[in-house]
Amino acid sequence: MDIRNEIALVTGANRGIGHSFVTELRRRGAKKIYAAARRPETVPQLPGVVPLTLDVTDDASVHQAAAVAGDTTLLVNNAGVSTFARLTDGAEEDIRLEMETNYFGPLRMVRAFAPALRTNGGGAVLNVLSVMAWMAYEHSNSYGASKAAAWALTNGIRYELAGQGTQVTALAMASVDTEMMAGIEDEKSDPDVIARAALDGLEADSLEVLADRRTAQWKSRLGEDPALLYPHLSAQEIVEA
Repeated sequence: MDIRNEIALVTGANRGIGHSFVTELRRRGAKKIYAAARRPETVPQLPGVVPLTLDVTDDASVHQAAAVAGDTTLLVNNAGVSTFARLTDGAEEDIRLEMETNYFGPLRMVRAFAPALRTNGGGAVLNVLSVMAWMAYEHSNSYGASKAAAWALTNGIRYELAGQGTQVTALAMASVDTEMMAGIEDEKSDPDVIARAALDGLEADSLEVLADRRTAQWKSRLGEDPALLYPHLSAQEIVEA
C-alpha cells in the first residue's frame, strides 16, 4: 500500500501510539485522517485531521463512525487498554474490559468497515497487538490473553478478507513509552519509532511487523517447550533429545 492519498482512520488517536500514527500518516501524505477517540476534543487540530467520536466497546458508536467515515481505505485498530489484571485474582470487570476493548473492539471495527474497504478498492487493516500475546508474566496476563485473541482475530480476518483485496497487517511490540506504561520500569520504545516501523511494513505489504528485538525473539520461540521458555516453573531437569 502507498500511504499517499489514502484515507485513514486511527482508533485511540488522541495519545500514545495513536497520536504517533496520525503524525506519521500526515508526514507520508495521507489525504485525510479520521482521528477517532471517545473524547474527540482531545485530538490535536491539524490540517487534514478529522476528529471523530468513537468508543470501540459500543456497537452504536462504531456504526455511527462507519456511517461518517465511509470513505476510509486504511483502518488502524490502535485503541487498547491494560488494567494489569492477573487472571487468577484480578477483578473480573477489568478482565472483561480488556477483552471488550482489545479483542471485540477490533472485531466490531472490522465488521463495520469491511464493506466500505471493499467498495473503496480493498484497502488495508492494521491491527496493533503486543508481545504479550506470546508470553506470560507476573502481571498483565489478562491483557496478554486479550492480545492473543486479537492475534488470532488478525490471522482470521486476513484470510476472510483476502477475496475482497484487503491487506491485513499485524503490528506487535514490547513496552512503549506511553501513558499506559507510565510508572513501569522497563526498556521502552519511542511511539514515533513504532508508528514508522508499522507504516513501513504496511507499505511493504508485510503481513506482520515485529517492531523490536524482544518481540522478534519471543515470536521466534513459539514452538519451544514451555519448560524451556519458563525454566523457573519446572522442577524437572530438561534433557535435550
